[in-house]
Amino acid sequence: MNKAELLQSLSEQTGQDKDEVAKTLDALLDVIGSTLAKGDKLLLVGFGTFELQRRAARTGRNPQTGEPLLIPEAVLPKFSPGKLLKDRIAEAHKPKAPAPKAKTKKAKEATPAQEAPAAKPKKTKK
Repeated sequence: MNKAELLQSLSEQTGQDKDEVAKTLDALLDVIGSTLAKGDKLLLVGFGTFELQRRAARTGRNPQTGEPLLIPEAVLPKFSPGKLLKDRIAEAHKPKAPAPKAKTKKAKEATPAQEAPAAKPKKTKK
């Protein structure tokens, strides 16, 4: 789903026109971004948490030359889904129960040759 499809879906669910929904969505995204930029955490109970994650500086390698290089420290946004969201997704993607197998005709009873393989003849020494 892209932003236009999201706006259409929200407009249908709320009964508001797309322009109002677009303003609301843009404001929501702006608030999330500015909250994270300040270094704060945003908690939406049941949905999830937006927070910052710090990644320490580390040594990497240039894949073309193999030379070691320093990858600087980074601060990245992170989203952790809440319990209600996890449960909703798990329920939607629950494996389906296997279909009952169709009844087949009884297999013919095995003949003695099919039940056990014949014994190999023993080799005799000359």
